[in-house]
Amino acid sequence: MPDWTFLTNHAHVLLCIARDPGVRIRDVATRVGITERAAQRILAELTTAGYLTAVREGRRNRYQLNPSLPLRHPLERDHQIGEILAVFHATEAPAPNAKPETLTAPTADAHQ
Repeated sequence: MPDWTFLTNHAHVLLCIARDPGVRIRDVATRVGITERAAQRILAELTTAGYLTAVREGRRNRYQLNPSLPLRHPLERDHQIGEILAVFHATEAPAPNAKPETLTAPTADAHQ
């Protein structure tokens, strides 16, 4: 495993949620390569900041993403998290000549 990556653990957690809104914290931690406590902390931070909404379903949470919120770093604030999710979760590979504006960001409803 490399000792660094291009995305933060927060981004990795968001990607896990985008792929499976009902994912368990244990599975998020395993996929990201962090402890369950770290995964729980990150989920709480993302929820507090409004990037996620947790809805209780039985004994588990189901998460909804808010793809319209901006990235947090000043260099990236003019982009939304939905743009990152669209890159990593395109349902079809874009045509080689596709213009970037033809790709759409997933919505919270698309992941239910």
